Amino acid sequence: MTSSPMARMLRLCAVAGLAISAHWAVPAWAAGAMTTGGLTSQPIGHYDFCKTHPSECNIRPANLAPAKLTDALWRKLINVTARVNAAVKPMSDLDNYGKDEVWTYPDNGFGDCEDYVLEKRRQLYRMGISLADLLITVVRKPDGE
Repeated sequence: MTSSPMARMLRLCAVAGLAISAHWAVPAWAAGAMTTGGLTSQPIGHYDFCKTHPSECNIRPANLAPAKLTDALWRKLINVTARVNAAVKPMSDLDNYGKDEVWTYPDNGFGDCEDYVLEKRRQLYRMGISLADLLITVVRKPDGE
């Protein structure tokens, strides 16, 4: 059974939404579940985003220890995720902006995977979480998508 492009985007967005918190809460059973490769190129959308938001991309952690996952932090993650997921309506970059791979904040109320993640990251940063602890992961599925 094939799925629509919008359904595929929503599934990928679910993965992207989890990536923001995976830095803190990777289950032990998942430690070896993802195959990683060598160096790769920066996604073009991220490159363009960093040109317009350089302070959000030139990140150096203040200390080497990552944020500690507390109950309060977990509640922040859950609340921000729910709030952004409810506020942003899914729409591809092609439909929204007329081109592929636009990484931006969903200020118009629409977005795709990276737009959801960027908004969650922005809100968590405003709540005092370091950008160094809010990493974004891009995944390539085995089928190349």
